[in-house]
Amino acid sequence: MTAKINDLRDRMIVALDVPTIWDAYRIVSELGDGATFYKIGYRLAFAGGLDLSRQLISEGKKVFLDLKLHDIGNTVTEGVDSLTKLGVTFLTVHAYPQTMRGAVEGRADSDLKLLAVTALTSYDDGDLRDAGYGLAVRDLVRLRAQQARSAGIDGIVCSAAETEIVRDIIGPDMVIVTPGIRPAGSAAGDQKRTLTPGEAIRVGADHLVIGRPIIRAADPRAAAAAIMDEIAAAS
Repeated sequence: MTAKINDLRDRMIVALDVPTIWDAYRIVSELGDGATFYKIGYRLAFAGGLDLSRQLISEGKKVFLDLKLHDIGNTVTEGVDSLTKLGVTFLTVHAYPQTMRGAVEGRADSDLKLLAVTALTSYDDGDLRDAGYGLAVRDLVRLRAQQARSAGIDGIVCSAAETEIVRDIIGPDMVIVTPGIRPAGSAAGDQKRTLTPGEAIRVGADHLVIGRPIIRAADPRAAAAAIMDEIAAAS
C-alpha cells in the first residue's frame, strides 16, 4: 500500500452522484464504516452538497470536491481560496497551466490538495479531435501531467489506463486518482477507458472513484465490501 494512505479504506472514494442530499445521506448511512471517503460533484454540490461536505467532515469522513474548476487565473485563485475553508481533502481543477497556477496560489498553505484533471474518462481520441485537439488521449495526458507537476499540483486525475504513463512523469510523491472504475461484470456506462479495481491498484493508482457499482447496487454495503476486498488483495 502506498505510504501516502494510512487507512486502506481511503483508497476507495464513493461517488455520491445523486440528485439530493437526502439520497446522499441514505447512501452514507447504508455504507456506515465501510466507506470513509466521498466524492461530491456538480449535481450534488449545487443541491446542498457544500453543506453536506461540512457535515461529512464533522463526522470524520473525507470529502473529494469534484468541481473541475477552469477560468481565468485570478478567478480560480479566489474560488479556491474560498473553498479552503470547507476542510475538504481534494479539489479538482482542469489541467490548463494558467488554471493550475491560479489554483495553487489560492490553495496557499492550507491542507487542501489540488488534483488536475487531464482528459475525462468519457473521452477517446475521436472526442478530442471533435473538441479541436491535435493530440491523442495518451499524448494529452502526458503533456498535462508534466504541466501539473511544474505548477505545483498535488495529484492527477486520469483514467487507470494511463496511470503508468502518469506515474513515470510525476514520480512517487504526487497522488493519482482514477475514476471510471468498473468491477468485473459491471456495465461501462458512459466511460470509455475503464479498469477493474484490482487492475487499477496494480498499475499504481492511489485512490479509486467508484459510483454506480456501489450506489445503484441492491446492497451498497456488500458491493463496497467486495470492492474493498479486491483493493486489499491488490495492494
